[in-house]
This record gives sequence, C-alpha cells and structure tokens, in this order.
Amino acid sequence: MALTGLFLISFLLVHVGLNSTIFYDLSFFDPTDNGSMFNRAAHFMGASLVIRLMEIGLFAGLILHIVQGYMVEVKNRSRRGRDYSKDLGNRGSKWYSRSMALLGTLILLFLIVHISAFWVPSRITHDLEPAVYKNGSVETHNLFLRMYEVFQNPLIVLLYIVGVASLAFHLFHGFHSAFRTMGVHNRMYLGMLKSLGYGFTIIVCLLFVLMPISMYLKWVSPY
Repeated sequence: MALTGLFLISFLLVHVGLNSTIFYDLSFFDPTDNGSMFNRAAHFMGASLVIRLMEIGLFAGLILHIVQGYMVEVKNRSRRGRDYSKDLGNRGSKWYSRSMALLGTLILLFLIVHISAFWVPSRITHDLEPAVYKNGSVETHNLFLRMYEVFQNPLIVLLYIVGVASLAFHLFHGFHSAFRTMGVHNRMYLGMLKSLGYGFTIIVCLLFVLMPISMYLKWVSPY
C-alpha cells in the first residue's frame, strides 16, 4: 500500500508538471501560445514507447492501490468489531486520516470522469481535433482544445474542485503515512516528511485546481 502510494505520488509530480504547460498561454508569458506547448508535450508523452509502457504500470499501480485500500479498510473494521466507546474526534486523529476510504472513493469517481473525458478520446477513440506543428511535419491531438471545451461546463469544474480537494486531504495523511509504514519512526524525520508532504500537496493540488478554473474563466484558451 505504501509503495503503490509513493509510486502514484511520483506520477502526480510528472502529471502536474506536464499539465502546467497550459499556463504558458497566460498573458505574462505568451498569450499567442494557444496551447501549443501543452499539445507538443502531450504528443511527446503519447508517442514515446517508454512512456506508454510506464502507462501500463501506472494503471496496474492504481488498481492495486485501490484494491489494497479497500482491503485495509475491511480488515480494520473487522478487527475492531465495534465502534470506540468514546469518540476522541481530532484529539485522537485528524478526520481525514479516519476517512481515507471515503476520500479514496471520491478520487476514484473523479478519475473515472477524468479518464473518460481525456484519456479515452486521446488513446482509444482518437476522435479529437488535430493540431499541426513544425510546418506540418507533426500532427497530434489538440488536447488543449479538448480541455477548454470540457471545462466550459461549470458542473465539471465543480467536480474537479471536489476531486482535487479529496486528493489533497488524502495526501495530507497518505504522504507521511507511507514513510511511517515503511519504517520511518524517528520524530525529527517524520516532522520533516510531514512538512514536505504538506508543501507538496498544497503546490500540486493548487496547480491542478487552477487548470479548470483558468480555462472556465478564459484566462487561458485556444483562441
């Protein structure tokens, strides 16, 4: 569970780095970019054999993490047998550390929508508008345009905000908990890992949530 969690955290770092190239279209960078940098980066990721093989590992790690999460939740509940006689609330543990299964389920529902909106049309059905670069020598999917069209729906934007918020609380506990599970019990190191985890979570999730908001408000657009 800890290893698959850390593997998925490393994926988040790559994913947010790639997707953040949409912000190159902001007025103080290059307002004429219109998603060119993002589409070229996405084309590189989709055309690389190494990345495609890693994609298989990503889905395997994601499924394994989900299955393990539910197994741990069921095992914990069966061992405890009944609720505690006194609820200590946040004095005993943070609410999000006690709600990892619920947060994980919300993230799973969010991922289903995310994959169906972007990964399926890009990798399976190939029904996206084309984008041409390098004087017509390179043609790829216009994923930037797809993002813009999807994020013009305020309900989808709201869903993404809820999904990213769930991810943030999941990471607040899961980041340092993974290292604790792997044997890190030194108080100083755990304090450093908690701080690192909070910083990582805030930066990554802030960037993720700004993407649909920026497109909905037309701060970045393909036009």
